[in-house]
Amino acid sequence: MSSLKPVGSRQTAVVHRFDLGDGIQLQANVNRDSNSSITTIELLNCSRPLILHWGGICSGKNHWVLPNHYPPGSKIYKGEALQTPFAKKGATYSITIELHDPKFDAIEYVLKDEKHHKWFKSSQGNFRINIPKFEACASRAMIPKDIIEHKAYLIWERKGRPTNSPQEKEEDYETALRELNDQLLRGMSMDEIRSSLKNQNVQTVSGFKELQMPGNTIIAAVYHKQYDVSQWLSKQSLGHMKGTPLCGSSLVNLVEKTLGTDNVKMRQIYNIGNNELVVLLKNVSSESHIILAVNLKGDTILHWGVSRTSAGEWLVPPPEILPERSKMLNGACQTIFKEISDGQKQFQYVDINLRGRHLLGVQFVLWSGGSWLKNNGSNFYIGLKSLEQAGEKQGEGNKIEICKWLLDEIAQREKDAERSLMHRFNIATELMERCRHERELGLIGMLVWLRFMACRELCWNKNYNVKPREISAAQDKFTDLLQRTYQDQKDDRENLRLIMATVGRGGQGDVGQRIRDEILILQRNNDCKGGMMEEWHQKLHNNSSPDDVIICQALLDYVKSNFDISIYWRTLNSNGLTKAILASYDRPIVSEPHFRADKKQGLIHDLSEYLKTLKAVHSGDDLESAIATCLAHLNENYGFMNTGNGHSDGYFSLKLKESLNFIQSHAGDKNIVPFMEKLLEARIELRGLLFGTTRRLKYFIYLDLALELALKTCMEKSFSELKKAPIQGIMSMVSLMLENLCLSTVNNEELVFITKDWYRVCNLFKPNDQQWSLQTKAVLDRMQLALADKAQYYLKMIQPTAEYLGKLLRVETCAVASFTEELIRTGCGGTLAILVNHLSPILRNIANLGSWQIISPVEVCGFVDCVNKLIEVQSKVFNRPTILISNRVTGEEEIPYGVVGVLTPDMPDVLSHVAIRARNNKICFASCFDQDIIQDLKSKKGKEISITLKTSGLIYSEFKSSSSSNKLSSFCPRVTLRKKNFSGKFAISAEEFSCEMVGAKANNIEYIRGKLPSWIKLPRSVALPFGVFETSISSDINKDLAKKISLFKGLVNGGDIAKLQMIRNAILEMKAPFQLMNELKHKMKKSFLYWPGDESEERWNQAWQAIKKVWASKWNERAYLSCRKAKLDHDDLCMAVLIQEVISADYAFVLHTRNPLSGNPHEIYAEIVKGLGETLVGAYPGRSMSFVTNKSALNSASIIGYPSKQIGLFVKKSLIFRSDSNGEDLHGYAGAGLYDSVTMDEAEKVLLDYSSDRLISDKSFQQSIFKKVAEAGKIIEGVYGSAQDIEGVVKDGEIYIVQTRPQI
Repeated sequence: MSSLKPVGSRQTAVVHRFDLGDGIQLQANVNRDSNSSITTIELLNCSRPLILHWGGICSGKNHWVLPNHYPPGSKIYKGEALQTPFAKKGATYSITIELHDPKFDAIEYVLKDEKHHKWFKSSQGNFRINIPKFEACASRAMIPKDIIEHKAYLIWERKGRPTNSPQEKEEDYETALRELNDQLLRGMSMDEIRSSLKNQNVQTVSGFKELQMPGNTIIAAVYHKQYDVSQWLSKQSLGHMKGTPLCGSSLVNLVEKTLGTDNVKMRQIYNIGNNELVVLLKNVSSESHIILAVNLKGDTILHWGVSRTSAGEWLVPPPEILPERSKMLNGACQTIFKEISDGQKQFQYVDINLRGRHLLGVQFVLWSGGSWLKNNGSNFYIGLKSLEQAGEKQGEGNKIEICKWLLDEIAQREKDAERSLMHRFNIATELMERCRHERELGLIGMLVWLRFMACRELCWNKNYNVKPREISAAQDKFTDLLQRTYQDQKDDRENLRLIMATVGRGGQGDVGQRIRDEILILQRNNDCKGGMMEEWHQKLHNNSSPDDVIICQALLDYVKSNFDISIYWRTLNSNGLTKAILASYDRPIVSEPHFRADKKQGLIHDLSEYLKTLKAVHSGDDLESAIATCLAHLNENYGFMNTGNGHSDGYFSLKLKESLNFIQSHAGDKNIVPFMEKLLEARIELRGLLFGTTRRLKYFIYLDLALELALKTCMEKSFSELKKAPIQGIMSMVSLMLENLCLSTVNNEELVFITKDWYRVCNLFKPNDQQWSLQTKAVLDRMQLALADKAQYYLKMIQPTAEYLGKLLRVETCAVASFTEELIRTGCGGTLAILVNHLSPILRNIANLGSWQIISPVEVCGFVDCVNKLIEVQSKVFNRPTILISNRVTGEEEIPYGVVGVLTPDMPDVLSHVAIRARNNKICFASCFDQDIIQDLKSKKGKEISITLKTSGLIYSEFKSSSSSNKLSSFCPRVTLRKKNFSGKFAISAEEFSCEMVGAKANNIEYIRGKLPSWIKLPRSVALPFGVFETSISSDINKDLAKKISLFKGLVNGGDIAKLQMIRNAILEMKAPFQLMNELKHKMKKSFLYWPGDESEERWNQAWQAIKKVWASKWNERAYLSCRKAKLDHDDLCMAVLIQEVISADYAFVLHTRNPLSGNPHEIYAEIVKGLGETLVGAYPGRSMSFVTNKSALNSASIIGYPSKQIGLFVKKSLIFRSDSNGEDLHGYAGAGLYDSVTMDEAEKVLLDYSSDRLISDKSFQQSIFKKVAEAGKIIEGVYGSAQDIEGVVKDGEIYIVQTRPQI
């Protein structure tokens, strides 16, 4: 029995009720708007879950139609119906169905009780829920015309105020009407709608009614201008390292052409008048050599010494490292340069062989033409220790990188530096000159020291009187050096910007003197020569500092508040100044200010002007001061050019001047969005000047720093509005901060590509659209990865220096521990991260993603343990059932023995190696996207929890059963591994493949050859069969290596896992038996495969190295541990090598012909990436594109995830050598993916730009590729008669299958 009851007066919301018998009732609430319908179905008086078996009815049709989007947990039944389980909410079971296609007129259904094998039907057959018609035509009369026109105007403004045709205006009007109707349907009253429109001032626009309404919303759904960010692209120089050339050099080219470029670890270039000095550090026959070359005329002498413990040392060089034509003289060595020619040009050089001596550095000067030649008045210095440390880190992977000599010297000289800021800046200038060759590590050392100073962790003044002009001059000299370094070392500009942000601009002449003079004028004009003002006056004369800016601001605020002393202290305290600090100065300030009331206006004027003077010296990133300084400098020296958007060196464009004028006049506006837009616009216009060579470039750098900081500050002020901000408003804020970050980052290619893709999804905006939200979430995920990478890089490069120097300088432990985190938070990346974290759950909610992605659906119980990285514990044995909460999971790890569940906030691919092994071993594996849940799980460390799976996601609770679960199950599926013997053949063609010769990879691919349609292509293949490695290592040419490997194997079997690396290293030293090379050459040519030896011996060596890497991967840690966990004898594992041509893929894919997430055998699940497939199955951050399609409807693939992979791998025409062991595809053992496949040529890593990717933007191309991939999978499954795990590539729209195996 069904009853129908209207809800309200509109026929777009109704309630249906049905009696099912047994006292059970079903109630359906249906709401319909112009674009979609929402049906909520509830079971009343029902104590057990049922399944809704249903489909949609379209007008004019009687058969069921399946919608594109359906509730979570739904499964397609025989391609004809959907089966959706009811989810329990409180005391009732319910389902919510959203139909986004207005063609649906009704939902028909029956209910299934699986437990009692019972169906609930209507007496007429199916139950039917009619969806009410949406009557848009009647709405015009209901909504006042002025509101429709107002809404239409806002839509036009949102589009960027284009020039509209009458037809386009009418379309905006209809859109406005539709959106207003939707608001009415959601229950908003007309008054509420009218009130919501009063968020923006609307000016008179032709075609729309004038409406003047005061604005009060900071973040609105406003149109944000999009820029050609490709023009901002800035890449780090190739091979950037300490000592890469600071500029192009013809002498460097000549020296390297003559002496060779191999194994150069460092290059330095110095200008000596019109000539050059080049310093190279290179390895020759495993020994380090310093080569010094000059293009001076006449005899040149090197006068030199070495340092061992401090860069300031000058010691006599050890006799064994003296070059030819050297002699000892007065505690130094003198070496005569030797002349050499390339046939056309000549130069002189000295070659110093260090012969393994561990020196800190080499100091020297030159004698030529009757005079000494120095480096700007100082000795030349070649630092060696930091390069040595960097090399150690690269080799061992556990050394920290710091510029130790610099940090030691900073600590030694801190006692002198703390006397005054003048002393500190003079020492900084000297050390900066000396550490320039250290490049990044040297700059990081300077940054940490000066930031400790700026944060008041170091003393600014101690028992020394210094004039303000002397401080200003020292600052000016230091910032001039920073400017020159900024011009020379383009790759280091980010660190230089960070350093400049810690110090003021400084200035020569009267800039500093004005601090001293103007305080006297201020006191005289306002009759305040005693008390606090006299104490401050004495401090200013004694040692002015950045604190004076705060004191002056506090006095100004105090006067403006009608002399409220609490305001004075509030300003001081909020900026870190306390009574104790004021009293600690050499000239203490212990009194409070007192002024005459009649002097208020004069004080405001004079303090405001004096504040500008103080900021000019001490506040580099103050916006008002930075603008004033730049404008004054340009007006005085250059003026302005009307060059449109362009720049001439040293000139501001009129557009930049207009932006700065707007910023100056609108700094206090409540509506901060236009202000932020102008800040960004000014940075964009200023960008060209930052690459110039103007004499006062530092003024422009400081202006850019001030604009960046102002934009960040404005953005953070708006965060209180985020909760009520429309999604488009938040997206505009993200755009602003992304663009701001692009402009501040040197190596910004990743950020530029993200910004382009962000623009794409902004332009596609569809409210409440699942596919749009999935695309947007993918871009947001990539944004998070980029921010995390940057933070990780800072922690790796900066924190070790902060900890080392902080300990030497006795900086507070908490300040040291949080140093890098605070540095990250103060940048615009930290602000962007806040916006991303706010927007991400909103998008997940729209996309119906929930908090979990369940990759391996297994219900388990275990004790919670927490780790940072899964790979760090993969060799550990857990003695009780354990559920790991791991911050990082790359996808390549082995799950440790004893672990029954892995939960992570990371995003490994569903078809990654670790995911496949989790499903095979019945281990629960899931990603969680809610940090609150992750923190709650971590809080349960040591406690036992149970994990159950519901349609809504993963549910966990503390386990309170008996202690029997404390024991690990001893059950382990029996796995056998039979050792293979050498067949006598070193190489075989595809026709000879068999189970006794090669593994499953080769046999499976050969099995389907000839059984597939011609449009599915297979690569040509040959193989090195089982036993070739064992035979080759035991041959006479490798017998010494065989003994070494046998020794290491014994140590590994004894528990020394570290010796696995030694085995791999030994295998890479193997020589190829002649018979192997000869047979392989014959088989490859016979199979029409490219033989690398025809090109050169070097190319064959590359191929041989790749083969050895495959063999060596048998002894990688993950594979060895996996064998041990499965109780397999590692010696029984044999490795064949499958050799195939590399298809230069546009895309690579992995597909499972049975959906691994739902277990549905009628669905194909696929993941696809740009380039080679290693980024999909390997440890490459980000998600691939994924889709699901029903085997009976291959044309209707549903995308369930868009790509966020940062990197694509691309390789030219080459060969790939695939591991093919006898341990793959065994029942109960997931051996696939444990061993390496290696391309002969190293794949190029390319940052991906999805904004122009056809697979994303071209729907017809997308569906064509998806269909081909899915159809290939369906055909291969049909050949084998079982579900398959298939890998393949797409090249020029054609499908190539590279391997297939039974799906586990």
